[in-house]
Amino acid sequence: MVSVDRAGEVNEVRDIEATVAETEQYRERLDLLYKVGKKVGSVSEVAKLLDQILPMTQQTLKAEASSMLLIDREKNELYFRVAEGKAGSLLKRVRLSMDSGIAGWVARQGRPLLVNDVTRDTRFSRETDEVTGFTTRSVLAVPVVSGREVLGVLEVVNKTDGSMFNEQDLAVLMALASTAAIAISNARLHQEVLDGYKSTVKTLAAAIDAKDPYTCGHSQRVMEYTLLGASAMAFSQGELQALEFGGLLHDVGKIGVEDAILRKSGPLTPEEWPVMHTHPLIGANIIDEVPFLAAARDFILYHHERYDGTGYPEGLGGEDIPIGARLLAVADAFDTMTTDRSYRAARSTDKALNELERRAGIQFCPVAVEAFISAFRKQPGALLQSQPEA
Repeated sequence: MVSVDRAGEVNEVRDIEATVAETEQYRERLDLLYKVGKKVGSVSEVAKLLDQILPMTQQTLKAEASSMLLIDREKNELYFRVAEGKAGSLLKRVRLSMDSGIAGWVARQGRPLLVNDVTRDTRFSRETDEVTGFTTRSVLAVPVVSGREVLGVLEVVNKTDGSMFNEQDLAVLMALASTAAIAISNARLHQEVLDGYKSTVKTLAAAIDAKDPYTCGHSQRVMEYTLLGASAMAFSQGELQALEFGGLLHDVGKIGVEDAILRKSGPLTPEEWPVMHTHPLIGANIIDEVPFLAAARDFILYHHERYDGTGYPEGLGGEDIPIGARLLAVADAFDTMTTDRSYRAARSTDKALNELERRAGIQFCPVAVEAFISAFRKQPGALLQSQPEA
């Protein structure tokens, strides 16, 4: 028989152990919020941010699955933007009506919902379980709200240890939903600003092309060809954005070249070539004071450098030339070869591709040529139809 003193000691030990466990759980949740807060400042792409937040949330709250659903207001549906857990890949193909289910209720009401036995809640719909084969027992769902607008729903499903979700779990998920809302709103604002920048840049590029009737649409095509080549390589989203701007504005420096040279119907004279060769430097100087174009500056400056070091304006060679500029050089040459000019007719795509291969290692970077050609040949057949032989 345990003495009274001994029983008191046992209870005291249990209390201490419970306090330690509770403290550790509290620390884990604070750590989760801290890590997520840091990621909001370091990750500009919402998809990446959510991809990182959800696994951390699921682990901390000891849930079997977690997901972020966003609202498609045109269709009055919710779709899974990110889904973690065994059925995650299947859920990404599922769309749910806003008019049914727990997620739909949370989205409509803009209020959180904690359901520890879904069989007792009439709002629960087994639609997703039927599609995925997953068995939902309990759900904790909170709205993702920006201002007065509900953007979506963040939810976790089933405790891995069979216990129930509680108010502390709800508080953590609400905090994460607020963070996700900030990230989504910031991303949307960033995209709106970026779209405005792109529109301005495209207008400027079109104005440059308009100086020469033979180069109409050249900047747009060069941008598309540059991104096509980049698709066969490992570029970040930010680097691809810089390539897009660089492609559109690679000839912006031609604003500083007199029309008589730009529109000349025949070959340039030895005196005129040096004037034409100034346009990369002029272009780089033009965008120097534009912060959002800073990453594209070197692509514009060096797109006429040659792999063998005989290009301009600085005579760089090999890998000293930024890879973006090497891709842009290939794209620029390909479009020039495959479009009519005042002094010659367009070449066929086959001849142009052969010329790129022939000049690889001399004028062009072999890696850039291979990347462009491999990506080009994978395009739909319409793009590969050869133009009439020159």
